[in-house]
Amino acid sequence: MYRTGPIEKYLADAAAGIPAPGGGSVSALAGALGASMAAMAANFTVGKKKFAAVEPEVRAILAECEAGGRRLLELMDADVAAYSTVSAAYGMPRESDEQKAARAAAIQDALKVALAEPLAAFRQCAALVQQLDRLVETANPNLISDVGVAAILLEAALRGAKLNVEINLASLKDEALVVAIRAEIDRAAAEAACMAASVVGRVYAKMGWPPA
Repeated sequence: MYRTGPIEKYLADAAAGIPAPGGGSVSALAGALGASMAAMAANFTVGKKKFAAVEPEVRAILAECEAGGRRLLELMDADVAAYSTVSAAYGMPRESDEQKAARAAAIQDALKVALAEPLAAFRQCAALVQQLDRLVETANPNLISDVGVAAILLEAALRGAKLNVEINLASLKDEALVVAIRAEIDRAAAEAACMAASVVGRVYAKMGWPPA
C-alpha cells in the first residue's frame, strides 16, 4: 500500500511510465493533504483556554477532518487497484463475437468500479470543504493561513477527482447513471468552488491583506 510507504516511492511511480498511480490517486492524496492542514489548524485551537467557547465545535470539525483524511488516503490506494480492473477488462480477448460481448460487458463493469473511487474522493473533499466555513471563523488566528491552504488543496483535489469521474462517464453506456452522476458532481463542484473562494477570501481578510 502506498499510504504506508515512503512518499518518494509514490511520487516516483506517479511520474513513471506506468498506468497507476494516476490522476485519481494523486487527487485523493491532495485531498488528504488538505484535510491534514484543516486538522492542524483545529489541533492548535482545541485545548486552549482562549478558544474554550468554540472548542466543542472545533473538536467536531477536527474529528471530521481526521476521518476524512484517513478515508482519502485509503482512496489513494483504492484508485490504483481499480485501474487494474479496467486494464484487465480492455486486455480480454476479442476474436469471436462471444469474446467481444464478454469483453464489452467487462469493460462497462470495470468503468463503474473505476469511477467509484474518484467519486468517493470527490464527495469526501466536498464534505471537507464545507467544514472550512466554520473553521475559518473559529480556528486559532495563528493558523489561519493553513485553513486557506486546506481550502485550496481540497478544492483542487475535488476538481481532479471530478475529471477522473468524467473520463469514466464518457465511456459508460448506462445513460441514466451518467446523467445522475454528472448532475451531482457539477452541482457539488460549483458549491465547493464558491465555498473555497469564500474561505480563502476570509483568510486574506483576517491576515489584513492587502494592506491598507
